[in-house]
Amino acid sequence: MNVEVTNQVKSYRKKFQYTQHSLAQMVGVSRQSIISIEQGRYVPSLKLALMFARTFNCTTDDLFQLVEEK
Repeated sequence: MNVEVTNQVKSYRKKFQYTQHSLAQMVGVSRQSIISIEQGRYVPSLKLALMFARTFNCTTDDLFQLVEEK
């Protein structure tokens, strides 16, 4: 079984009206990391996923999902 991780970081960021730069500062990464995560090119570490969840006051399951590739 082949799976990929998808995320809702961009939609949550927009919902909270954060810029990529401000979100990056809040979670301690570069703006380029936020861009890569939002585009699905980079899967964040567990620590970073938990930082996103804390920042958005949601669960990691709300932000990240496993999707089976076809």
